[in-house]
Amino acid sequence: MIRSIIIACCFLVMTNCQIDPRIGYSSTTLYPKQYQSVWVPIFGNNTMERNLEFMLTDAVIKEIQSRTPYRIVGEHIADTQLTGTITSVELQTISRSRITGLDNEVLLNVVIDFEWLDLAGGERIVGKRHFSSSKLFIPSRPSSEPIEIGQFAVVQQLASDIVDLMQASW
Repeated sequence: MIRSIIIACCFLVMTNCQIDPRIGYSSTTLYPKQYQSVWVPIFGNNTMERNLEFMLTDAVIKEIQSRTPYRIVGEHIADTQLTGTITSVELQTISRSRITGLDNEVLLNVVIDFEWLDLAGGERIVGKRHFSSSKLFIPSRPSSEPIEIGQFAVVQQLASDIVDLMQASW
């Protein structure tokens, strides 16, 4: 009896899956299938923060490689190009120590512009202006986290969010 209920439930789940993810549940990829490769040049950086563009480019490449069906290739053989520019980096104090007056918690805000282009037709697949992410780090004792902890966290979040936006629209 229990076995037949389990089999019936599995059958219902499998018959409810759709080929098109916009219609219902699907086990197919959500990334556009007409593209096979992406070229990711080093992001631009219009701020005074050094090396953030290299960290972001590396994180985006790793996210694409681990989560999408696309290959990372060079400029001359790519189907698509993902470019971006860091436009703003700001530190925002969340709390201060009552004893020392130093920052206890600091929010690192990073704003970027990016776009994903189809190189064959020159059309924009997806893009965002003023796309931002923020992460908290704690520079005060006992944590004494350096700013690089906040930079790493915000770069990872931005890379994940960019790759999320590369998925086909629902």
